Order: sequence, then C-alpha cells, then structure tokens
Amino acid sequence: MDIEEKIAGEIALSENFGKTLQKWREEFLISKTELAREMDVPLSMITDYESGRRKSPGIATIRKFVYALIAIEKEHGGSILRRYNSGVPYEALIDIGDYHRDVNLKTVISKIQGKATSSADLNRYVRGYTIVNGVKAILSFSYSEYSLLYGWSSQRVIFFTEVKMGRSPMIAIRVHPLKPAAVVYIQADRVDELAIKLSDVENIPLITTELPPMEIAKIMSQINQL
Repeated sequence: MDIEEKIAGEIALSENFGKTLQKWREEFLISKTELAREMDVPLSMITDYESGRRKSPGIATIRKFVYALIAIEKEHGGSILRRYNSGVPYEALIDIGDYHRDVNLKTVISKIQGKATSSADLNRYVRGYTIVNGVKAILSFSYSEYSLLYGWSSQRVIFFTEVKMGRSPMIAIRVHPLKPAAVVYIQADRVDELAIKLSDVENIPLITTELPPMEIAKIMSQINQL
C-alpha cells in the first residue's frame, strides 16, 4: 500500500475524521493556510473539518486533501515521503535518497563540511544517502530492516546521529555483508579508536560533520540536482 492509499483509507474509516485530517496535516508539517491554498478552499473549511463542525468529507474531498498533502510535501523537499516509502522503520529514519548518477565522495565531504577521521581511500563515488538516528537504528532494526538502509544501491553514504562513541555503528557495518561507500557521524560526542580502526580495516571512510541533520538532508537531496 502506498502512502496516498494509507492516508485516504485511514481518513475514510476513521471514527473521528477531523482528528485524522489534523494528524496527517501535522505529520507532514503543513499549516492550515498552506493546505487551504493548495486545495483552493477557504481556510475556515479546513478549520471546520478538523474541529468536527463539518460532517465527514466525501471521497472527492478526501482525494483532494491527500493530493494537496503530497504536492506540498514535494515542494518542501519530499523527505517525509521518502521516509514513509523506504520501508525502513519510520521512527529511526531521518531521510533517504538515491541518485541517478555517480557523485564524487569528495564533493559530498566538501558540501557537508566533513572531516575524514581514518585513512580509508576517499577516491570513490556514491549513488545515494541514508540518514538515521544511530541509537534507534542499532537498538531496533532487525537484520532485514538494516538491509533497507541501502535503498537501491549500497554505494551510498550512511549518516548516523546521536553518536556517543561511534563503536556500535561501525561494528554493525562490520558484521553486515552489505557495505556502504562511506559513513558519516553527525555531531558526534567523540569518535572511538575502535571505530577508526574498523574504518581502516574495511576501507570505508569514516567522516564527521558538525552540521545539523536536517541541513545535511537538504544538502544531500540537492546534490542530485547539481
């Protein structure tokens, strides 16, 4: 089931459709004003639906609502859609994307103001990126779910947030048969020597950056458009 069907079905079957409409609007970080403008309806109509002052919308209105959500989300960059469509546990995934061409890793490092911490070879290309909450990913992903981090290609950069010492992500990568092109720790507290050693052994560049996750997500999604 795709996200459009999921949203439409949940609204249609909801006992409190107004709260369900509000839930999805807020899930996509969309204001009532934005939604009303995209749907070409009065702002008061959105407010009345969410408050329950209007009766349950018909199929045509639900469809219009869903299409408006998706259109606005794409204008916002589409990161929430990518998270839902990836199959990766939603609470741990921040963003994921694939490129239609090879992107030089050194270009990525420059754009994210990254710093290499190991001696692994940086002369390589990537075909996508994944940004995850490191703690939630390590603690909650099953083996099969971990594989979903690689999207369409393992030749990608995997970013980890919430890194305390940096051992766990590199150990997880070490034992998994799929290997990324590079690993980036976002605003890590510190990088343990074991993580650096594993980076060298696997020849997987380990990079750090102090940029915030959502800024990195924006940068990585735009690299494909350069």
